[in-house]
Amino acid sequence: MAPALQLSPKTKRLPGEPCCEPVAYPEVPGQAAERMAAAAKALGDPIRLQLVDVLRKHAGKVCVCELVPLFDISQPTVSHHLKVLRQAGIVGCERQGLWAYYYVVPTALEELSAWLG
Repeated sequence: MAPALQLSPKTKRLPGEPCCEPVAYPEVPGQAAERMAAAAKALGDPIRLQLVDVLRKHAGKVCVCELVPLFDISQPTVSHHLKVLRQAGIVGCERQGLWAYYYVVPTALEELSAWLG
């Protein structure tokens, strides 16, 4: 059974006057929100989420040639997904000659994880 709510009669408010008080104010500062949103957006793709999962479980540097067979997509597409993750600061890259080795940045998801937790 729903509780009975005491409703006030409607009154016309003046222009510019707020209709109600905010329930809560954001506690995440603007720059932190931008960083976390970029990370969340990068992880919003299933392939990228799986790439991070593989890199996280490997706990070391992984060559792109090792990642391509895991997915039903081409090497350039895997590289594109890794680039998006790099730009979001989730994944790092180290070049050794012709090869690029990828790894999860250890502190990359701490801020997002702490906020979600």
